[in-house]
Amino acid sequence: MGHIINAKEAVYQALAERLSKTPEGAPINEDLMAILERLYTESEAIVGSKFPMLPMTLEKIAIITGIKEKELKIILDEMSEKGLVLDIPRKDSFYYMLAPMLVGFFEYTFMRTGDHATLKELAELFETYFHSEGVMNEVAGIDTKVMRTLIYESLIPVAVETEVLDYEQASIIIRQAGGGAISMCACRHEAAHLGKACDAPVDVCMSLGGAAEWIVRKGLGKSVTVDELLRVLEQTQQLGLVHLCDNVLDKPTYICNCCGCCCKVLRGINEQHVFATHPSNFIPSIELKNCFSCGVCADKCQIHAVIMTDQGNGILVPVVNNEVCIGCGACSAACPSGSLTMSRRPVLYVPPRNGREKLRRVAREKGR
Repeated sequence: MGHIINAKEAVYQALAERLSKTPEGAPINEDLMAILERLYTESEAIVGSKFPMLPMTLEKIAIITGIKEKELKIILDEMSEKGLVLDIPRKDSFYYMLAPMLVGFFEYTFMRTGDHATLKELAELFETYFHSEGVMNEVAGIDTKVMRTLIYESLIPVAVETEVLDYEQASIIIRQAGGGAISMCACRHEAAHLGKACDAPVDVCMSLGGAAEWIVRKGLGKSVTVDELLRVLEQTQQLGLVHLCDNVLDKPTYICNCCGCCCKVLRGINEQHVFATHPSNFIPSIELKNCFSCGVCADKCQIHAVIMTDQGNGILVPVVNNEVCIGCGACSAACPSGSLTMSRRPVLYVPPRNGREKLRRVAREKGR
């Protein structure tokens, strides 16, 4: 006899199917079901399974779910506190949106501290889930990626400085946001529960604009000034971390400072050759006559795009794999001889205008 799904299993199955329909996606398997059962109560799963695809008011969601507004408000507030629902202020009301898997309730789960045993179990489940067949491919997207890479601005060639647009420069993105929030790096926190975290700082995850206000309101981070964000940017560059931000043109909602050993996106490149971030509009060029053959550039590359190679004379020189390189500039910044410089890619990438356009593109590319 086949497995008979009971009423509770049916509720979580319906929730998983709803999450899988988001533009970002969430492939359904046993690990996802286990994650959902630990994050959502049964009543929250019922509400989540019936959630509309677009942000809506309490009144409209009450009609869709058939739950009275007073009872629904309690459930939505509890879900929002756990990062399962985003409550977005609009005039004198709130619009509610079901949080996707990534960027979404994975991050909000590990941006907070809590019961160690529970977080360790969730860390193990998420680790297995993101390494399951097809999961990172789905989350990464097709042509339109979840994130994009920002170059270290000090490396932008003088010859093209006037051509570099605001969306390519992390400092301008931060200044235009007027401040933001700093919170715990979810990936590094998850890695700590797995006993795999590196020694990079944890409190370096930046949120901007309305996203920062939400992060602070939920107690997931602290409000900081532009100058404080710029100091974090400088600190993480000195450590050779990679700046990844929301893949939009106007008002990105976050900037992450990532390592290749903990970050879900960079690990996806290293371990599965799946790219969830779009490269910057720059790529390193090598002037071998000045090269010391020290290998620092290869050591600093978080995704192993720079390899020290014997050119046949017993001397190792760096070779950049242009198919892998995401143009962050960590290798060039570390080069003691100045042999690695950043140059413009021949074809420049312009991201989607805003989050709505990004999700529309992603949904279209995935046939949704």
